[in-house]
Amino acid sequence: MGLGPHGRRGEAHRPAVTGRRGMVCAGHPLAAEAGIAILRDGGTAVDAALAVAAALNVVEPNMSGVGGDGFIMVYDAAARRIQVINATGPAPRRARREEYLATGIPMKGMRSVSVPGLVSGWLQVHARFGRRPLTQVFEPAIDLASEGFPITPKLATAISDEAAFREFPSSRAIFTRDGEPLAAGDVLVQKDLADSLLAVAEEGAEVFYRGRIARAIARCSEQYDGLLGEDDLAGFHARWQEPIQVDYRGYTVCEAPPNSSGHVLLQMLNLVEPFDLAGLGVNSAESVHLMVEAKKLAFADREAYLADPDFVEVPIDGLLSKEYARERGRAIDLGRAARSVSAGNPWRDGWPSRAPRLATSPDREDTTCFVVMDRWGNAVCQLQSLQSGFGSGLVAPGTGILLNNRMTYWHLDPDHVDCLAPGKRVRHTMNPVIVLRDGRPVFVFGTPGADTQVQSNLQVLTHVLDGGYDVVEAVEAPRWRHLQNGTESTVPHECIDALRLEERFPQTVRDRLAALGHPVEVIGPWAATGSMMMIRANPETGALFGGSDPRRDGYAIGW
Repeated sequence: MGLGPHGRRGEAHRPAVTGRRGMVCAGHPLAAEAGIAILRDGGTAVDAALAVAAALNVVEPNMSGVGGDGFIMVYDAAARRIQVINATGPAPRRARREEYLATGIPMKGMRSVSVPGLVSGWLQVHARFGRRPLTQVFEPAIDLASEGFPITPKLATAISDEAAFREFPSSRAIFTRDGEPLAAGDVLVQKDLADSLLAVAEEGAEVFYRGRIARAIARCSEQYDGLLGEDDLAGFHARWQEPIQVDYRGYTVCEAPPNSSGHVLLQMLNLVEPFDLAGLGVNSAESVHLMVEAKKLAFADREAYLADPDFVEVPIDGLLSKEYARERGRAIDLGRAARSVSAGNPWRDGWPSRAPRLATSPDREDTTCFVVMDRWGNAVCQLQSLQSGFGSGLVAPGTGILLNNRMTYWHLDPDHVDCLAPGKRVRHTMNPVIVLRDGRPVFVFGTPGADTQVQSNLQVLTHVLDGGYDVVEAVEAPRWRHLQNGTESTVPHECIDALRLEERFPQTVRDRLAALGHPVEVIGPWAATGSMMMIRANPETGALFGGSDPRRDGYAIGW
């Protein structure tokens, strides 16, 4: 395998994009253009991120939108502080597990829809950090929706594969031509969505959560026998949170707290830190084996302990402690793959039980990633999602808004920590990452991809910190994804144990991993799930380097 025209240490077919006054890495070129235009006009990283977010709703409709949810991590350069907005909506108040026991949770349709939380997150982040009016920030997205844009081959394939577009008239009218899926090069026009985005920009949360958009979503729910009501929307408010973090080789790695799976990445970093990953080599059989074994342990802990902290006490301090990592790390055998793993005991301060303790709680209320930095040193890492491709497949009539299918992450086993309950937020796979050195961001990165996310983040971060790769080399490097039965987020939560390797891994690596006991499956050369976006910053010179994943339509633009 050659390094490609831009590789120095690893494979790279595209150059690292550079800039000093701003950088945007996003899942579609038109969305990246929307963000960089806002930066050039004096907007902040948050202004630019929201421009990207709205534009992606239009040009990458299978991945995210205002009918979904997300996490937004913001580094405020003036305060030298990171804050996270948790814009994940809960299960509807009428969504009791008994409603789903007979037939299970459906992958599509109205009963797969949880409360859309993203708009509340957008608006709160803008209120705190934005400089430009939302009407200006959303203008590129509104134009793209009302005037249309050419469909890319990847989006065309996704539209063709979505059976729900043949079932729901409101979706069929947008994404097909008389039932024939729109194809690459066709122009996708979404006038209702343009009107909805303009309404949010002009009227704020009121129109979406209590006004005419809320009423349209509730009518759609009633029409299709859903459980989401106007009261669910009216009662929602995204919340600000402090990040969680660990130190790794002199860097501070910051993540979103529960109900995000961010702790899993931090646990894996703690587990691999005592080993000489640089000496093992990037994507060697030995380094892959070590990381997969760490992943197994961290995922077992997630399965046992992670749920909505409003309902369950999550032992986050124990999970992230170096002492606990040393204890768990003793289970890693460098000469053999573990066939099964169990959760550890992260409870501290005299808590003897391994079982999560229920907290007293009153009644309460596929994905995209993009990263932005501005000239003042502010940074945003944002993930937003409909859950799986095109979410529920159902557009709320008259709004242009595709609704999520986040309910498919719930468990129905009453003894499971993440069992469905009304008003409870499901465990999420989304996890934004900002890495600090001496209190300033040096890496901002993340990826979509459900349970693949934390695994890809581990690989890319160790590639740059341990392997010396630049951002493009790290993003383009061959990737693995481990499947672990019983720990998958999407229903039915079961799978065949497998270690999937992109075929760009050399045969010698595949053979060695199989000899170590891994159930190796070889997939296409660029077939790993996800679309990694990464910015590297040099705080001393102000230089920014951006890399975007060629596995999708990702694009990086510097200024």
